[in-house]
Amino acid sequence: MASLHRQPGRPNWFCAYTDHGRRRFRSTKTADKKRAWQICNAWVKAAALGENLSPDRAREIIASGVADVLTVSGKILPTASVEDWCERWLELKEVENEPRTHERYEVSIRRLLRFLGPKAKVDLTMLSADDLIQFRDSTAKLLSATSCNMDLKVIRSCLAAAVRQDILVKNVAKNVAMLKQRGEHRRRAFTLEEIHKVLLQCDEQGGEWRGLVLTALYTGQRLGDVACLTWQQVDLNRQEISFVTAKTGKRLCIALAKPLLDYFQALPSVDDPKDFVFPRAAAAAEKRSGTLSVRFYDEVLSPAGLVPSRPKVKRPDGKGRGWKRVPSELSFHSFRHTLTTWLKSSGASNALAQMIIGHDSELVSRGYTHLGAKDTVESIRRLPDVTLGRS
Repeated sequence: MASLHRQPGRPNWFCAYTDHGRRRFRSTKTADKKRAWQICNAWVKAAALGENLSPDRAREIIASGVADVLTVSGKILPTASVEDWCERWLELKEVENEPRTHERYEVSIRRLLRFLGPKAKVDLTMLSADDLIQFRDSTAKLLSATSCNMDLKVIRSCLAAAVRQDILVKNVAKNVAMLKQRGEHRRRAFTLEEIHKVLLQCDEQGGEWRGLVLTALYTGQRLGDVACLTWQQVDLNRQEISFVTAKTGKRLCIALAKPLLDYFQALPSVDDPKDFVFPRAAAAAEKRSGTLSVRFYDEVLSPAGLVPSRPKVKRPDGKGRGWKRVPSELSFHSFRHTLTTWLKSSGASNALAQMIIGHDSELVSRGYTHLGAKDTVESIRRLPDVTLGRS
């Protein structure tokens, strides 16, 4: 049985309790008797569990003891479950970030919560570095090291915000090392021969892939922006195409390359300029643009023999099987690299190439903010016509 005592000349209370059959006598470091009792009770709970005291149970006892001490003082300890805090953080980020960035954050957080399962309901202070290491390693069985490391960066940011809100004392995600990206490849540009193979496969697939590829190739825009293109962005009379990029919010106006102009002119006319040029792709992109990227890999690149097919692997949650992402130098994003390469090889300045692609650049923002579609005509005109000479 526990008891409190004071020693002559010492202001703090001492707790006497039994631990593994031995009598303990420890200072509670406080002169407040109510606080001393709360601290003493936490020690008694831990001693009662003995060898069965797990790290998670120890954290729970510590958090409960601290909360009791603060309650005696009339204070409240900020708390939140893992799931509740992650939801609050995502709501905050939705206000701060562009939609595509927030979408990526949400993918990482949802992936973590699915992995944690019931543990997502426990107090955030119970989340350990070992939990995150297991999450990282299980995710690596399905995704590339780049994707796993992106998840860790998002989780670090989420937990760092909890530290700033005094919900956590430390960010346990900082103790989780990033994966080394062995055997992975940097994105590269397509060759002309590879583009011909892509277009042949697009023709075999039918649907919207050919138009999506030509638009990305001759504008350099990201898949989400291309998929959500509307007819009011395409001016066939002036032979221009405009974008407000979802990732950066930048406004771009680019001259239409002849192969892309020919493609648009061959499409049926529409009554509403707000209609999507690629309605099926737009519907998929509104849910999640990453799905389109995976489909392009599976439906176009892999059948064209440009990338290996993705093997099926057991999901980390044990529910069925999923497709493992295979590291590849080529993806839909490679069309941005291709246009950049073409522009520079045709003599376009770095600033003009960056403006067309939509990259942030101090040089562009300082001296080339006035560039418009007319300034891109000559550079766009020099681009190769991939619709000619296909074998």
